[in-house]
Amino acid sequence: MIARRRARIARLRRRVHYILDGGVANRTARVAHALIISLVVLSVASVVLETVPNLQKRYGLLFDAIELAALVGFSVEYALRIWGAPESAPYFGMSPWRARLAYARTPYAIVDLLTIVPFYLGLFLPGDFRVLLLLRLARFFKLARYSPGMRSLAAALQAERKALGASTVIIFGVVLTMASAMHIAEHVAQPDKFGSIPESMWWAVVTITTVGYGDVVPITVAGRIIAGVTAFMGFLLLALPVGIVATAFAEEIHRREFVVTWSMIAHVPLFSTLDASEIAEIMHYLRAQTVPADTIVVRRGEEAHCMYFVAVGEVQVELPHDKVRLGEGQFFGEIAVLRKTRRTATVRTTLPSKLLALDAGDLATLMARNPEIGRRIEDAIAAYGNVNALTPRGDMTAAEVGQPSQD
Repeated sequence: MIARRRARIARLRRRVHYILDGGVANRTARVAHALIISLVVLSVASVVLETVPNLQKRYGLLFDAIELAALVGFSVEYALRIWGAPESAPYFGMSPWRARLAYARTPYAIVDLLTIVPFYLGLFLPGDFRVLLLLRLARFFKLARYSPGMRSLAAALQAERKALGASTVIIFGVVLTMASAMHIAEHVAQPDKFGSIPESMWWAVVTITTVGYGDVVPITVAGRIIAGVTAFMGFLLLALPVGIVATAFAEEIHRREFVVTWSMIAHVPLFSTLDASEIAEIMHYLRAQTVPADTIVVRRGEEAHCMYFVAVGEVQVELPHDKVRLGEGQFFGEIAVLRKTRRTATVRTTLPSKLLALDAGDLATLMARNPEIGRRIEDAIAAYGNVNALTPRGDMTAAEVGQPSQD
């Protein structure tokens, strides 16, 4: 009895974890993510707008209601994420409590905690603490969890932290040097503005960052020469971290897309015997297509000449007696790259989607250019045998529409 109860709790915990951290192929997860994102946007907008006296006076009750809804929603979300942490891959093998403590120290969990801390601090600390406003605005960073671009940027910054640290040291050294030189050149003429090196550092920072407020300017010839050199060095120095981050970000995006696409191709039985380098060769022949929601991709009965991978979004396969949804990482039309055939079903997008198409002609060209890849694919075809097509001379197999669903 106890074992059965624990098993039910474990299944429920896995389900909760997948809904909160699963892919968009799961409709329940999509709804949960959309609700959280909407709540983040509403709460941040409320925090900003309530600082306008007229709006606060007129819509104060609405702002309070949004804040209460955000507090309840984010508190429940945080508690469920902590509870479901043992189901996360990085914490497999840990005891439940160790896994939860490890998750609680991650940046995502810290941001989640900061989104609810202001209210609970306000219960025990009387007074008007303006710093709590900044903590409430930290909710904006919850969006990073749902933005691949923001996650890639964070990964790029993490990967290049040493180079960024080195460039920061160089910039600080130049700021200190230029501030010291300006102090020597201007401290007699303007003791109130350049009377010390720390005071001169404000001018150096403003000049090197090319902001140039104009509140502090040199008036001596030596000071103006130093200012010119400092301004010129500012252009060179700022290019260091910008170039480092831009290069790392582009590499991270390319790496993420490569891994995702490689994984999709590797799951196709036809290509299951290929190694990483050979799959990378196939990737060069993939053609990306951005398709709006509710758009027909292929029609039943028309000639088939390529297979499709769902990179982003979701499609619905409209079979004669059933409808099947395929999400990110799934594919359809595999037989089309093996032989001439016709479409088994009409396939339409249910969400804005990005599809990757592999043409039979391109695959044949690759097999001719690279005999080793051709031999491996032919071996896979032989092992595959007479594929279990859904319909005679059709392009889809039973395995395709039976791909594991994320729901």
